[in-house]
Amino acid sequence: MSILPVPHTAVIVVAAGSGTRLDAGAPKAFVGIDGHSILRHALDGVFAAAPMQVVVVAPQGYEGDAQTELQAAAGDRVDLGRVVTGGTTRQESVAAGLAALWGDVTTVLVHDAARALTPPAVIDAVAAAVVGDAGVVPSLPVVDTLKRVADGLVTGAVDRAELAAAQTPQGFPRALLEAAYETAVAHGAEYTDDAALFAAAGHPVRLVPGSERSFKITTPADLERARLLVSPPAVPATPPSPTVVAGAPRVGIGTDVHAFGGEGNLWLAGLEWPGEPALSGHSDGDAVAHAVVDALLGAAGLGDIGEHFGTAHPEYAGAHADVFLSRTGELLAEAGFAVGNVSVQFQGNRPRFSGRRAEAEAALSAALGGAPVSVTATTTDGLGFPGRGEGIAVTAVALVIPRQDRGLSAPAE
Repeated sequence: MSILPVPHTAVIVVAAGSGTRLDAGAPKAFVGIDGHSILRHALDGVFAAAPMQVVVVAPQGYEGDAQTELQAAAGDRVDLGRVVTGGTTRQESVAAGLAALWGDVTTVLVHDAARALTPPAVIDAVAAAVVGDAGVVPSLPVVDTLKRVADGLVTGAVDRAELAAAQTPQGFPRALLEAAYETAVAHGAEYTDDAALFAAAGHPVRLVPGSERSFKITTPADLERARLLVSPPAVPATPPSPTVVAGAPRVGIGTDVHAFGGEGNLWLAGLEWPGEPALSGHSDGDAVAHAVVDALLGAAGLGDIGEHFGTAHPEYAGAHADVFLSRTGELLAEAGFAVGNVSVQFQGNRPRFSGRRAEAEAALSAALGGAPVSVTATTTDGLGFPGRGEGIAVTAVALVIPRQDRGLSAPAE
């Protein structure tokens, strides 16, 4: 086995929570998302990032389980990891992790195992941004309208421009974080996260972009959202020949319109478009994907996107095209239909689409189990709201085919 260089960065993965709100019969970090636990997914992301010391803080009595997950995720980096026992509070657990750091470590990240799907790129970005005396927090803009309330009544509005949704891992210079913890213990102070504790000690905290995949798994709805992202429902492939289908094909039309004005980067046709203004919407504002969903549901007579994915379904908040389309494919399969093909066109002045057409078509097709998807784009010569650059309008046409086994019953005696 090759000897790995001693890293100067460490990550403390806090996995000692009880998971009371998740109510899954075990400490939260050891609840399964798919074939792997929340902790295993978090560690997979950590070990996919740049090499660093990894300290897992486990609940008392679950140290062996945590060690098993650590070894499975670490691969040839297993010498970089260890497990310690957590305390009764989060601060006590982080303090236990700090006590286990190697002497060469100068930068420490603190990461919640419950943010199990955090991309490795976010972990690397936080580690790289820790310089001088400042802490670093990944964050997302707040997109919901917020109100101040008292006794069940709205008393005023909150300016979203002054707010950010903090995530983990949060990064700090080690020496200053350890000193801040000593101060907090001396004063008996408890803080909601490490950035608050660090700031209370008089140190600045800077923001870097977070990720929508870094949401915290706290409730059963959060867990369902994670499961949909990790294991999208399987969709049967398009029937290879007319011999496996029966009945006439059915056609559906879907339309969707979204205005620019959302937070973050643009998501369109299943792709992220860095630097382009985002569309506003309940999820990611991907008007192309939403029009495709409506066309498919309409063709099969299964209602519309609002019925299946609207605000009454919080598990789809923030979901992208792959989740919407794979679930739509599953609904069609359950109703006895296969997707034939989809054609979709959007009207707008931006983004410049031709260079990523094949990439978008491949992403949408993959989400629909391989069914052919074609995407075209056009401008309106400056006419209407798409021509004025205010938003995007989309029209989709979908063909679905009744499957041969739809509606079959046992023969009469």
